[in-house]
Amino acid sequence: MDSIPGVVDVHRFGTGAPDLVIEIPHGATTTTDFTSLQAQLTSPLPAGLIDFFHVNTDAGAPELGLAIAAALGKTVIVLRCRIPRTFIDCNRRIDASLADFKEAKVTPGLMPWITTDADRAVLRRAYDRYVEAVQATIGQLAPDGAILMLHTYAPRSVDIEVGPDIGPQLRRAYQPEIEPTWPLRPEIDVISRSLDGTSHAPPAVLEGLRSELATIGIPVAESATYPMHPSTLAWDHVVAHPGRAICVEVRRDLLADPFTPFAQIQIGAAKVERLVGPFANALRRWW
Repeated sequence: MDSIPGVVDVHRFGTGAPDLVIEIPHGATTTTDFTSLQAQLTSPLPAGLIDFFHVNTDAGAPELGLAIAAALGKTVIVLRCRIPRTFIDCNRRIDASLADFKEAKVTPGLMPWITTDADRAVLRRAYDRYVEAVQATIGQLAPDGAILMLHTYAPRSVDIEVGPDIGPQLRRAYQPEIEPTWPLRPEIDVISRSLDGTSHAPPAVLEGLRSELATIGIPVAESATYPMHPSTLAWDHVVAHPGRAICVEVRRDLLADPFTPFAQIQIGAAKVERLVGPFANALRRWW
């Protein structure tokens, strides 16, 4: 599997069938990722949309994923999506309803400001190519292979509506006197529980994350922020590979140096290194 410019970066560690696939579906984290795709679209986009991009993309996930892959000593393939979820989300079932996304507490698959057929076609082609690359790579997994879906999220849960005034809403929400009033998210949240409370997390790896991260003073929650929901493509992985797939959110300030909501975030090498050992040790429990 080769990288596809503007769609997916493929990084291989080791040889042979992969023991682990690390998927980073929100890996478009550079300002250039946003501006390059924006230039191809004709829909009238909301003012300040780039602010939403910077707040809502998974800064730090690519750096952490690559470092974990290098540390594991296994054959690992890292898939980094380069399609900004600001336009189309490659971790969503595109035909899911708005009610489904609200139930899952997630943003939509195709954003409401994409209004032209030409733009929908451009984005759907890119989305399909990414999803096909993920499916093909997972199809190469070794018999005891596993999947890590890696995300980061902003430190606080900001309650705003995704609509044409998304930019001004975010600027208000992050004013110094308002931003601290929003709920603080867990430092690490394993997204695993479906709406009926069933956990899809592999018990050994979940316990490994809890015990390993406790050594550096970081607690691990389980679906405190989001459920594992059928409107996401992560659902397909945990259902198709029971006990061999895990989805993890890392709070972005654990990696950012510093966390800044409205600019491309710089990731601290020392902050990444602090998490690599605990993650790698926990993931080894699969084998």
